[in-house]
Amino acid sequence: MEILFATGNEHKVAEAAALFEPLGHNVKALVVDGESPEFVEPQANGLEEVARAKIEQARSMVIGTPLADSAILVEDSGLFIHALGGFPGVYSSYVERSLGLGGVLRLLDGSDYRGAEYRAVAIIDLGDRTLRASGVCRGGIAEERRGDGGFGYDPIFIPEEGDGRTFGQMSADEKSALSHRGRALKGLSEPHKSPSK
Repeated sequence: MEILFATGNEHKVAEAAALFEPLGHNVKALVVDGESPEFVEPQANGLEEVARAKIEQARSMVIGTPLADSAILVEDSGLFIHALGGFPGVYSSYVERSLGLGGVLRLLDGSDYRGAEYRAVAIIDLGDRTLRASGVCRGGIAEERRGDGGFGYDPIFIPEEGDGRTFGQMSADEKSALSHRGRALKGLSEPHKSPSK
């Protein structure tokens, strides 16, 4: 089965491909008229609402095209920092682009409470039905940026199930085994939820 991932983020596509391709599914980025889709994100309090809005927009983009019968995958995720009341949460991408990692670290200057968690919601639309899974990775925010791997907040997020390294210091496989996105995508790929059924 071909799965079109509605994202312009090549790292997300690679993470999904690593999980789904061993199961016999082909994963590639959704491209409409030569472009990655741009979504209008709702002003929402939760990731699921954002993900559902994205899946509806993505499905409407492929109606009447050769892609109309393909499965479509969307994922929305965010970093929720406890000392900041869950900020940036659903606004994580915007905040990272606006403040940068340095700006986020400055918000925690002097704070000993650095607990945080990554959350993700993944939805796959098969045309006749929709599957949903979520994933959480608990951890904390580093004192400084560490590592050049991954993307987004990875260089400042230390997963509690890890060995003290940030996601930015891990290989893609190490990160995927622990990450919120990896867990959400794995939830979609489990046998009782298999997209091939």
